Amino acid sequence: MSSVSQEKVRQLLDTVIDPHTEQSLLASGAVRGVGVDSDKVTVDILLGYPAATWKDTLAAQIQATLLADPAISAATVSVACRVFAHKVQKDLTPLPNVKNIIAVASGKGGVGKSTTAVNLALALQAEGANVGVLDADIYGPSVPRMLGLSGKPDSKDGRLIEPKRNHGLQVMSIGFLIEEDTPMIWRGPMVTQALQQLLNDTQWVELDYLVIDLPPGTGDIQLTLCQRVPVSGAVIVTTPQDIALLDARKGLRMFEKVEVPVLGIVENMSTHICSQCGHEEHIFGAGGGAAMAAQYHVPMLGSLPLDIRIREQADSGTPTMAAAPDSNIAAAYRSIARNTAARLSLNARNKSIQFPNIVIQNT
Repeated sequence: MSSVSQEKVRQLLDTVIDPHTEQSLLASGAVRGVGVDSDKVTVDILLGYPAATWKDTLAAQIQATLLADPAISAATVSVACRVFAHKVQKDLTPLPNVKNIIAVASGKGGVGKSTTAVNLALALQAEGANVGVLDADIYGPSVPRMLGLSGKPDSKDGRLIEPKRNHGLQVMSIGFLIEEDTPMIWRGPMVTQALQQLLNDTQWVELDYLVIDLPPGTGDIQLTLCQRVPVSGAVIVTTPQDIALLDARKGLRMFEKVEVPVLGIVENMSTHICSQCGHEEHIFGAGGGAAMAAQYHVPMLGSLPLDIRIREQADSGTPTMAAAPDSNIAAAYRSIARNTAARLSLNARNKSIQFPNIVIQNT
């Protein structure tokens, strides 16, 4: 059998589309190396986002594509993942030990933003990343309850506070510093200062991603936070309902104004599936998130059902990703996490942050 060329192998790899970036492996820069020995081929792929539960699927797809060419008799494919630091808004300095901050926002309350943020963080972790959560919803800090955490945080040096930990996540919230039923009556500047302190005075440990659950809305507090917090990208959570979509559009435009890339839209409560009969119904309308994504040329990261288990599991302190990691809903969260991180991986990198990278190898 005749020898195959490296150029031919690269042409074949250019036909393999990564569904998370919607680009070919060649176009996205994921092809790290190609080796050819007569009719035997070796390919090394490096994804710029965590994909521990999907990389074997990609490796099998690449191998099948290569072996479909009659000139190739054997193909060895290696897929690894590495998370890089990406650029933040101009004039802002990235946090030490935090590669990327992802802001999760909604134009209005009641769309499931906090539940989505917590499960997104757990899903990123399930894909192989080191992840933290900052609960910035200062008037309604619900993350401690969702992650089964309580009590005052510790400080080893009297200066920096240690994040709480559960389900493998590093977590900080104003809810750790006040009683659960104590109302926050601070004005905007106090809120902004408190959150900046929580962000900067927490001893985060080598995070690939810090997911920030922003307060709902698009007012002065949200705008100021987005101007002062070094964010790599934002995720907008909405429901298909027309009123929610109107507010979500405002959130998207806010991020545009402060030059934070919108990584995409998550449509929550897209359908309701009856727990008794299994009937599926679009209670809040259908296709709203996809239409908004198309209108503003941003990705549709995924959709989630209105399911009682999501609410019950979050209320119990063990969110769906931790309570039912093999469920269909958890699979949807993992897909959204990969889509989110993959979109971020296409953005310009920040080379000023250097600390050990996660590497997930095929074995």
